[in-house]
Amino acid sequence: MHVMRSTGSLVTTTTLGEAVQAFVPCPLPPSEPALDLAGFEPAHRAAEVALARLAGVSGLVPSVDWLLYSAIRKEALLTSQIEGTQATLDDLFEDEAGFAVANTEDVEEVTNYLRAFRLVREQLQDPHGLPISVRLLCEAHRLLLDGVRGAGKQPGELRRSQNWIGGTRPGNAVFVPPPADRIGALLGDLERFIHAPAGGLPPLVKIALVHAQFETIHPFLDGNGRIGRLLIAALLEHWALLPEPLMYLSGYLKQHQAEYYRRLSLVRSQGDWEGWVGFFLGGVEAAAAQAERGIVAIASLVAADRRLLLDSPKAGPASYRLFEMLPMMPRFTVEQVRHKLGTSFPTANAAVQVLAALGIVAELTGQKKNRSYSYPAYIALLTR
Repeated sequence: MHVMRSTGSLVTTTTLGEAVQAFVPCPLPPSEPALDLAGFEPAHRAAEVALARLAGVSGLVPSVDWLLYSAIRKEALLTSQIEGTQATLDDLFEDEAGFAVANTEDVEEVTNYLRAFRLVREQLQDPHGLPISVRLLCEAHRLLLDGVRGAGKQPGELRRSQNWIGGTRPGNAVFVPPPADRIGALLGDLERFIHAPAGGLPPLVKIALVHAQFETIHPFLDGNGRIGRLLIAALLEHWALLPEPLMYLSGYLKQHQAEYYRRLSLVRSQGDWEGWVGFFLGGVEAAAAQAERGIVAIASLVAADRRLLLDSPKAGPASYRLFEMLPMMPRFTVEQVRHKLGTSFPTANAAVQVLAALGIVAELTGQKKNRSYSYPAYIALLTR
């Protein structure tokens, strides 16, 4: 049974002419009482083992870039779907291959997340880059809300007005985050906690605390959920819990979306940090196991298809090279293959036809001209 503790205080603030009680969280780590770490031992060990297995299994494929290509796109897609974006993985592949997609705005939201995530990784890997900080999160936020529906939501800037979650107006909101004038200090505390010595807190537990605290502060007018989940992925890599972002935790959070929000809410209302951390650790274990199964399936499919190709008398260097590119180019045209291989159109076309004859790739249009292709078995694995 969890302990009751106070995790913050209510302050009265007026917004849209209504007086509301806004929640101001206490700085981390939880205290009075301190977090019950002993209770997490089994869940924490299971999560760590699952992450270690996931890191180990990535050696099954010749290129870890293949795995990252799909894992990062799944995370981008699923984190956006939690916020109601309707785009699919197929839409994303179509868009990247230069084909017209129906829900352009939704796809743009997903590609914006990819850009924001890339920026954060590059900064953290660069010795002169920004550390994990409010500044870095604001830069990521600027890319996330670039163009799309978020243009009026102050991209890259902390909010200057009161927001609320759920409900039609502040007065009937499910949750009212802290007033705008408190955000700077609260984020400063959070940044200090991230960079402070662990003090006996395992990194996975620390990430769980950071994510919940960030969502409670809700520092932006829009995009708080996605930036908060991006922070999870960044810290997993930054604190060397995973060598590469191979896990898409948002899949688990989307599958258990009601429980995800309920657990965050219980932290604020009852101080139930234990319940949230337990849920988070279970999610890491499940998501790592799912990513591991996905990698094994991709490795098996690609190995079987490569075998087919190597056994084919018609295959040559161009078709081998094209095959190795497929996991990062699952939708394509012959023109794109010509460009990627740096060969002539007939050579590129011949390579595509070898793979089509073997049933590895499939033509999608049924036309004689401007034909487009996909690697259907691979796309089916990623989207299942």
